[in-house]
This record gives sequence, C-alpha cells and structure tokens, in this order.
Amino acid sequence: MKLTTMTKGFSKFVLRTSVALPLVLAPAVSVTVLEAVGVSAPFAQAEAQSSEETRKVPAMRENVFKKLGKVQEAADAENWPAALQALRDMEAGADKYNAYERAQMYYFYGFVYYSMERYRDAINAYKKVLSQGVENIPVGVELNTLKTIAQLYFVTENWNSALNYLNQWFSRADNVGAPDYALRGQVYYQAGQEGKALADINKAVSMYESEGKVPKENWYGLQRYFYFEKNDYKKVTDILEKLVKHYPKGEYYKQLSGMYGELKREKDQLHMMEAAYIAGALEKEKELLNMAYLFMGNEMPYKGAKVIKKGLDQKKIERTSKNLETLAQAYQMAQELQKAIPQLEGAAKLSDKGELYSRLAGIYLDLDKNEQAVTMAKRALNKGGLKRPDQLYIVLGMAHANQKEYDEALKQLKKALKDERSKKFAEQWISYVENEKKREDQLVM
Repeated sequence: MKLTTMTKGFSKFVLRTSVALPLVLAPAVSVTVLEAVGVSAPFAQAEAQSSEETRKVPAMRENVFKKLGKVQEAADAENWPAALQALRDMEAGADKYNAYERAQMYYFYGFVYYSMERYRDAINAYKKVLSQGVENIPVGVELNTLKTIAQLYFVTENWNSALNYLNQWFSRADNVGAPDYALRGQVYYQAGQEGKALADINKAVSMYESEGKVPKENWYGLQRYFYFEKNDYKKVTDILEKLVKHYPKGEYYKQLSGMYGELKREKDQLHMMEAAYIAGALEKEKELLNMAYLFMGNEMPYKGAKVIKKGLDQKKIERTSKNLETLAQAYQMAQELQKAIPQLEGAAKLSDKGELYSRLAGIYLDLDKNEQAVTMAKRALNKGGLKRPDQLYIVLGMAHANQKEYDEALKQLKKALKDERSKKFAEQWISYVENEKKREDQLVM
C-alpha cells in the first residue's frame, strides 16, 4: 500500500539556523579579545603566521594597549554601555594612533556592537578594520574579520553581501573546514543558487563522514531538501536513513516511511511507520488511519484495528460512520466478528444510508441470528439508499425461512425476482421454501 501523504506533506527544511561566530565574537570568552586578535602584551610586534605568509604590522604602543584593556574589563563584565563609552573615549584621539591600533579599536567596536545585537553597527565597525589596509593588520585578523562580516550579513539576511565576504575569506584561508562549506551552502541557498548550495553541503557532509564524524543534523536536512526538490527519492531515502540512525525523531521515521513507499519498499515502509507510531509521532487522524491501512494491507488487520480503536478512545480519530466502518472491516478481516458487529452498528446509526444495516443483516444471517438479521434488514430498508435491495430481500427471505415464517419468506423472495441479477438465486430459494412449507403442512395434518 503506497502512502503519498508523507511525501506530499514533506516540509521545507528550516534553513535559518543560528550562526556559530568565531571565538572573538562569543560573549563569554576564555581568552581576551586582545589575545584573540594577536595582541598579548604591551609593546608586542604583532605578527600573523600562515602557511603562505608572515606579515609584519605596526607595533601597538603601551598607552593604546591600556585603553583597550579597559574596554576588555568592561566586556568581561558584560557591561556593554561602559565598553562602548571606553571605545568612544579612545576614538576621540584616534588620529594619533597608527593603522594597526585603529584596526584593533574597531575590532573591539565590532565585538561590543555584536554583543549588544546591533548587527549593522557591528558590520560597519568590522569594515573599518579592513579599511586600515590589510598590510597593517595580521592575516588572522583579516581572515576573522572577513568571515565575521559574512556571518553578520547572513544574520541580517543580506545574502549577496554575505556571499561576497565569505568568498573572499574562502580565497584567502588556508584551512577551510566542513562547517565553512555548510555555512556557505546555506548562504548560496538563500541567495537562490541551489546548485552551488548543494555542492557545498555535499562537501561538508563528505568531509565529516570521511573523518568518521557525524555531520550536523541541519546539514543532512539541507541535503535532504535539495534532493527532494530534484525528485531523487533514492538519495532522500539514504539521507533519511542517516538521520534516523544519528538523530532519531518521529518526524524522520514518518518521512522515511513515505520515501520507502515511493520506492515500492512496502515492508520497510510498514516497519518505519510502525516505529513512528511507537515513538508517538503519529498524532493526526490521517496519519493513524494510514498506519491502520498499512497493517490491513500487509495482512495484519488486528494490529490495524488496535490502532483505530486506540485513536478513537483518545479522540484523535473522529467517531464518524466511515471510521467506525473501517474499524469493523479490520475486525472482520481478523475474523473477530463479535468485535466487528458493535462498530458496524455504530457506523450504521451515523450513516444517512441503509447500506451498513444491510451488511449487518448479512453478518447476523451468517451467525444464525435470524431475528437480528430481520431487524437490521428492516432498518436498512427504512433508511434507503441501497445499492442492491434485491440482495437484502434474499437475506430477509432466508432469515424468515430459518424461523419457519414461510409466507413472509416467500413475500420477500418474490421481491428479489424483479432484479435479473438475483432472479435465479431467488427462484431456487422460493422452490426450497415452498417445499418446506408443504412438508410442514403435511406434518401438521
């Protein structure tokens, strides 16, 4: 049995995750901002080492270092207004600083503005770091600044600017990690460049997996979304299998079940849907009924009946004629007629047609409960809307005959003669009933 509701309802993965900013931007840091940007002592000649270059930059003088130290103290206490005021006091004499010192001041500005969630001011401050000339700042500071600006543009949803700075960082950085590709993949997606986004997110996932690491949940989620949009259900299934393994959630069980259905893997579909059910992830009526239909379609009708019964009891499945009829059908398939009958009677009462009462009449006749069969048949005729009233007349005739009510039996069977589809069978029963009536009359004599 194929479930399409899972795939049609496949929700778009939420991409706007929080951005992990560099250490220098974290509100609570284990090293000072000064150390993070390469300045650890007064009079130090700041240098930045990379595999490609060593850049000598101007030295920071003691008086500037002390002023930045005051900003650091306020930042450590998370007293952002005090930190901002200390920076403004510094900036009043900025024309006396060398380019490196001004760059460090603006770096602090960026950090403080970020901590105050004044992201646009933070962006402007970090841009001033770069405007001092890359020859005047360490390579590490330059790279951190480029990446930070990109991330801040991401936070403010300026995707093209984020890409501009992030690609500058990619072109300059020696060590590009999986999280970097994942970040750029998200930015590419938001900028509408899905091909490049998929390439980057695949790269991020591949790098982690090759190192024996488990990729982040949202990386898999982004991958899954792209392949679903491409109708590559095999790839979506592979990704969901990883999500179920590493990040087991009911929603993933449901989605994987839907993918198995698309790939005609019915047994796997059932097992995964059952896992979602056991995990309590199936809450909606349609989901629970789909679970029941899967059980019924895989020759496990009693399990299907239990799902519907529990859903009805918990009021997650509405007590409608159709739903009660489905429950009765499941019980019938499981050869549990005594449990099916009350459900079918409940369904019949709620129905505006007599069809279900007609079915009940047939069931009672099979159980040799002729009086109940007659009662249900009469209710069916009273409600009307029957597809095959001729068949019901035969049931009535047989039930009356079993009770030796031969005249009434003949009356009902003769009504069935009017329908060609039942004429032959009705004639056979009429012949039988007439013979029984004669035999009974002779015994009385």
